[in-house]
Amino acid sequence: MDQTLFVVGVSHRTAAVAVRERLAYADEEIPAALRRLREASPVVAEAALVSTCNRVEVVGVASDVARASRATLEFLARDRNVEEDAFASAVYSFGGRDAARHMFRVGASLDSMVVGEPQILGQLKSAYAQAAEAGTVGLVLHRAFHKAFSVAKRVRKGTLIGHGSVSVSSAAVSLAGQIFDRLSDKTVMLMGAGKMAELTARQLKGLGIESLLITSRTFDRAVALARELGGTAVPYDNYKPYLKMVDVLIGSVASTKPVLGPEEFESVVRERRYRPMFLIDMGVPRNFDERLNAMQNVYLYDIDDLGAVVQRSLGDRGREAEKAEEIVELELESFLKWMAGLDLIPTIKDIRYSIERLRDAELGRHRGWLAGLDAGERERVESLTRGLTNKLLHRILSGLKQRDDKALDAGFAAEIARRLLCAELDADDQDDDDTGDDFAED
Repeated sequence: MDQTLFVVGVSHRTAAVAVRERLAYADEEIPAALRRLREASPVVAEAALVSTCNRVEVVGVASDVARASRATLEFLARDRNVEEDAFASAVYSFGGRDAARHMFRVGASLDSMVVGEPQILGQLKSAYAQAAEAGTVGLVLHRAFHKAFSVAKRVRKGTLIGHGSVSVSSAAVSLAGQIFDRLSDKTVMLMGAGKMAELTARQLKGLGIESLLITSRTFDRAVALARELGGTAVPYDNYKPYLKMVDVLIGSVASTKPVLGPEEFESVVRERRYRPMFLIDMGVPRNFDERLNAMQNVYLYDIDDLGAVVQRSLGDRGREAEKAEEIVELELESFLKWMAGLDLIPTIKDIRYSIERLRDAELGRHRGWLAGLDAGERERVESLTRGLTNKLLHRILSGLKQRDDKALDAGFAAEIARRLLCAELDADDQDDDDTGDDFAED
């Protein structure tokens, strides 16, 4: 089995939100997109798509990583209708060990905008579920994702990387405090009721904001959140008349283009008599047109702006991240050892089959003698022979999987073992070939 893990994509480290939002996928789009990728690019054997506020990347498996990465980038450009030149300089591509390391670091939140934030693990699990739904997960991705999940769990248990309150939502609250002298007489509106917007609203509520308005395409969700936080739910198709009351507007609506632009906002600003208005855009793609930031007393911050604030507040998480990196490296070796063992699977299957055949043949030769035994004695003989073959197989297979400097090359050792233990299979193959020739001649 000659398959290699690869990762190709863009993230907050390489591309601004203006680039990421053009490549982003909504959750419900991903399974169909993965099926299109497989259909358009047969070189990609397995694939999953991770699309979050901070990254759009494909995790895949292929025998030719260079070709698969190239085909994946071409697919993304075509599927999102984006010129490849628009994001080519921001693309990263990893194969083999580097791809696995990147995947584990992402899952452990070491590559997040806010190191240690917990949401990325849930997003990675969603990506795996979407790929499973699309039917594009095979043996390698299944193992790689579950290893990433276990690495993240070990990092979270073994370090203090998730401790403290540093987050995008806390950064948003911090910025709001810089814009306004006090928040106790301010009105906040949530557009969308996603997790990050909810966290921000809870922190603002904790600071005693005067009123909270919540609007969402799913009105029941808005009603439930408003009831929980003591706010007021507003129907999504009628929220604009309320904007003139709003001091802090938090956007996290899933949308392929801005839902508010300067044309709609000019009347809002006038009706507010140019009192300051603070806009926090957590959407990717962005909810608010960037031209709003040029309007008088309108302060617009997007997800990258919030990330910059967070980076200045990370403090001790850097030291915990170093411990987490050590855990990732240890788990990486374990995964790579498993990957290397995939090449041995056909040989291991042959050896197991051959030894089981030998056992069946010996039992068959003594069928007459065994028939004279009662059922309990025959069961003990069956158990004895099965135990012997299992122990023999265990020793052989453990030896083949051994990886150290003194061991024979695994492929060479496997070939010797196969020749010694599977000779009758090769003979059978030869007999079949000979028989086939005989039939052909007849």
